[in-house]
Formats: sequence, C-alpha cells, structure tokens
Amino acid sequence: MKITKLVLLFNYKKILLGCVVAILLLILSFQIDSDNLKFFLRGFSVLIILNIIASLVASYILYDKSDLYELNDLKGIIDWDKIENAVLIHASFDPLSQRLEEKYPQLNLTVCDIYGNRHEHESGIEVSKKMFPPNPKEIRISPDKLPFDDGSQDIILAVTALHEVLDHDKRVLFFKEAKRVLKKGGLIIISEQFRDTTNFIFFNIGAFHFLSWKQWKSSIAPSGLKIIENKKVTLFANTLIIKNHSD
Repeated sequence: MKITKLVLLFNYKKILLGCVVAILLLILSFQIDSDNLKFFLRGFSVLIILNIIASLVASYILYDKSDLYELNDLKGIIDWDKIENAVLIHASFDPLSQRLEEKYPQLNLTVCDIYGNRHEHESGIEVSKKMFPPNPKEIRISPDKLPFDDGSQDIILAVTALHEVLDHDKRVLFFKEAKRVLKKGGLIIISEQFRDTTNFIFFNIGAFHFLSWKQWKSSIAPSGLKIIENKKVTLFANTLIIKNHSD
C-alpha cells in the first residue's frame, strides 16, 4: 500500500474536488423538478465517485501488486550477473534503487534524478522521500545531456520517470544521448502508463499526464535505437525494451 498512499497524497486535491462536485450535484438533484435532469445529475455524481474509486484500485494493482518495481518479468531479457554498469533514472521518486543494490550487490549502479521534473515542488515529495529515502550516491541530471562516457553503460532503466520529460525535443535528445552512452547491444528498459483507452477509463483526464504509444515511437525513432518489445506489465502499464544495435 506504500505507493498507493503516495498516489493519494499527490492527488488529494483532485480527489477532494471530485467528491465535492459529486456531493453538490447530488444536493442539486433534490432541488429540481425535472425527473430526467434529476436522473442525469445523480448518475453523473455516482460516476465521479466510481471513477475516483476505480483510479485508486487501479493504482494499487499497478504500483503495489504488480511487478512494476520488482523487474522479475525481465528474466530472459537481462542477465544481471553479466551487467557491469547500469543507470537508473527516476523523477524525484525512487522505490527501486535500494532493491536493485540488495539483489545485485556486484552491480555498478548510477542513480539519476531528472532535474526540473513536475514532482520537485509538490507538497508530498518530502513524505515520499521519507518512505523511499534518496540513494546516497544519487546525482541530478538534465535528460538531454547524460554525464557518462561513450559506450560505457550496459543498461538504462527508467520506471515511471520519462513521461516527466515534457518537451518532445528533450525526449528525442535523451534517446540520442542514451544511444551514445550504451554499449553495443545495450538496453533501455522503460515502464510507463500509456495515454490509451484503458487509462482513460480508469484515470479519466489523468491519462493526459502520460504519453501515447505514437509519442513514444516518435521520441525514440530519431536516435536509431530499436524497440524490440512492447509488453504489458498490467492492464495499465507497458514495458518497452529498446536495444542499441549500432557500433
């Protein structure tokens, strides 16, 4: 429940607003004479509450019950015993680096926080950092300039982070930089919610917070990196496996 509690914390204003609107619509429905309008207002009120509940249930399934922050579904794709240098990118929220270091103590892991992401100034960020303390070796980066040597990294991991790079051109530059720093055959693993029908149903306008499949492809293609797999983590999120084929 840890991450679902953070979802509540980060979105409590929207949730409260939705509840207030639902209650006001319900009250208003008792003040009017039209049966059709009464039915509409009450139905809309119920839909708002159901959508809030559905989004929290979906968040729990995605963040606390799935493999999203365990990476067990990468068996057969990554041989962790052969990985020397890895980069983990997050957006002011890091529930993963400690688990990776505990599981793979031989791993030379560099943890990077994206500079200028939307979470930096949110009121809940201090609570999230108490629940998931920042890695002591963490560095801050600009996504369009990665501080690593050419061909130095085996793998780049970015779990629910890169959608925080809002500018399309910066995302394009990130993937060009990623190609530069990856070894031949190196991988980028991206896990994200997509702006798709399922997320619209469960998260409503919150789905606009994410990128569409088309936007991801258009961000990656200019780099020359190849998407070798697009797999579902749960109903609500996908993992992209991206490979550097070039010398």
